[in-house]
Amino acid sequence: MELLSAKQRGWLILSLASIAFLQILDLTIANVALSTIAGDLGSSLSQGTWVITSFGVANAISIPLTGWLAKRVGEVRLFVISTVLFIISSWVCGIANSLEMLIITRILQGAVSGPIIPLSQSLLLANFPKSQHSMALAIWSMTVIIAPVCGPILGGWISDNIHWGWIFLINVPIGLVAIFITYLLLRRRETKTEVIPVDKVGLVLLVVGIGCLQLMLDRGKELDWFNSNEIIALAIIATIGIILFIIWELTDSNPIVDLSLFKSRNFTVGTICISLAFLLHIGVLVLQPQLLQTVFDYTATWAGFVLAPLGILPVVLAPVIGRFGAKIDMRYLVTLSFMVFSFCFFWRAYTFESGMGFSGAAWPQFVQGIAIACFIMPLNVIILSDMPQEKIAAAGSMFNFFRTLAISIGTSLTNTLWTQREAVHHSQLTENITKNNILVDLYYQEIKLLGLSGSQATVFLAKKITHQSLILAANEIFWLFGFIFLALIMIIWLAKSNLAAK
Repeated sequence: MELLSAKQRGWLILSLASIAFLQILDLTIANVALSTIAGDLGSSLSQGTWVITSFGVANAISIPLTGWLAKRVGEVRLFVISTVLFIISSWVCGIANSLEMLIITRILQGAVSGPIIPLSQSLLLANFPKSQHSMALAIWSMTVIIAPVCGPILGGWISDNIHWGWIFLINVPIGLVAIFITYLLLRRRETKTEVIPVDKVGLVLLVVGIGCLQLMLDRGKELDWFNSNEIIALAIIATIGIILFIIWELTDSNPIVDLSLFKSRNFTVGTICISLAFLLHIGVLVLQPQLLQTVFDYTATWAGFVLAPLGILPVVLAPVIGRFGAKIDMRYLVTLSFMVFSFCFFWRAYTFESGMGFSGAAWPQFVQGIAIACFIMPLNVIILSDMPQEKIAAAGSMFNFFRTLAISIGTSLTNTLWTQREAVHHSQLTENITKNNILVDLYYQEIKLLGLSGSQATVFLAKKITHQSLILAANEIFWLFGFIFLALIMIIWLAKSNLAAK
């Protein structure tokens, strides 16, 4: 089969990256609009969280099925079908007139969009010459970088200025143009298909195990984790379901998920590193806007602007890294990435304090862009470096599944740690309120200047203690995550060089 021309490859990467961008955007775009959606549809905020949960659960279940489905119907056909259904479900989400309708369509949207990310990678690599794989992945990886940052900003602006439905409806025109271009370029480049028996037992165990795990992670904080019978039940079912699923898939002749991929050292090491790195990175990415809005009185839009510098350096560096990527041992780039991540987390732990300005929060985000540029594409290359072409779709779906699961774990873990450590610091600071405490003396001087009454002073002091506790708790998380990134450097060097794997 002839390779596409340079112009065709340019259009292909643009269309595939655009569709991947929309899918990743939908993971975060609705977060900041939940209160608006809940109010407009006449439901409580806790009920509105199912708009997020329903998408995440369905998406997590469908991603591992990509490799099996691609063998059955072909990668190009599956990608086109998934994207068209994603566009249709996005349109229905945008016109939903009840919470029940929105949740049902979000489940559909999450389920049909699972294959989009792994197949966009697989189709990209299949239609680019080997020497340009690094460049293609570098440009594609920018979508993974920018989309989570754009999501909250776009979601907040659209829900405030237009109508919340447009956070889903924007997928329709962009998606239609992108899938039309993709279909024109790839319609005669379908992959081989084969009739594979349906692993019904494996499918049921996957839905039960992963579905319950995702529900537990999404609802854990709201229900106070293992103080809730619902969370305990979900944890037990998820554990049993996943263990049985692994045993079944290892012994079945036609597994629905190919666990033999983990025989590859680079795939295993790379998947561990990209999952843990996303867990830490997204955890902090979720924590920072909450900290800025709660303690520093930022609006949702301005909290988004603080995060935005994260995408500047990757856009500049990605083409450079991609151009020379074929000649570079990616372990060095990942090592640099983890060192910069660690440095930026330590930087935040040192500078995040009550008097911090906008630049104090934005500069670490900007510098962290170096880590992002040297992180996603290099790890993608390491993971897929010794995979045959026919297994790339399955490998892509597997490590993207673990990445998605890690994002859920990171969000839940970071929020839980922050809440628990805030409670500890709040208790300690409250116990130390004495006349000889310098911090309290400063607060009382501020109270006198403001001319507050006794009850107002009590409220003011309680608020200050809460804010200080939240900052201390966040700084502890920054320190912890920074040291974990340093530990990940040792793990990445267990992988073989991607140059040796060729």
